[in-house]
Amino acid sequence: MSIQHQLERAEQLCQQRGVRFTPTRRHVFTLMAGHKGAVSAYDLLDRLKELEPNAKPPTVYRALDFLLTQGFVHKVESLNAFLFCDHFAEHHPMQLLICTQCGQVIELHDEAINNAFEQQAQLHGFAITSQSIEAHGHCRQCQAEKPANC
Repeated sequence: MSIQHQLERAEQLCQQRGVRFTPTRRHVFTLMAGHKGAVSAYDLLDRLKELEPNAKPPTVYRALDFLLTQGFVHKVESLNAFLFCDHFAEHHPMQLLICTQCGQVIELHDEAINNAFEQQAQLHGFAITSQSIEAHGHCRQCQAEKPANC
C-alpha cells in the first residue's frame, strides 16, 4: 500500500475520531510510513528537520505520542525506537521479533499468543493495561550468514 494511501486512511481515521492531524503529525507519520523497520526519535528528528528546520526533540516526541495513541506506530521498548504499523485501522495483538544482529523488527499478530498471555495474567490476578511482547534473536538471513562453527 502506498504512503499516500496510508496517509489518507490515517486522515480519515483522525477525522472520525475527532482528533487533529496537524502538519507536523502528518510529516512524522509520512516519515514513519516510508521507513523500513524501527527508527529512533532522534533519527526521525534529523529527517523531520529537512521538512521543518525548527523542529526540536519535543516536536517529534509529541508527534510520536499522538501516533502511538492513535495506533499508527508501535514502540519497540527494548530498542527505544518506533515501528510503523500497517494495520492501524483496527486494534490487534502484537508481538515483536527483533534481530540483535541486523536490527530487523518483525511484527506478528498472533491471537493465540495474546490470549494465552492474557489468561496467564488473569490466573495471577493481574490486569494488563498495556502490553509489549518482544523477543530477541537472529533473523533467517543473519542465521544463514553465521559461520557453521559458531
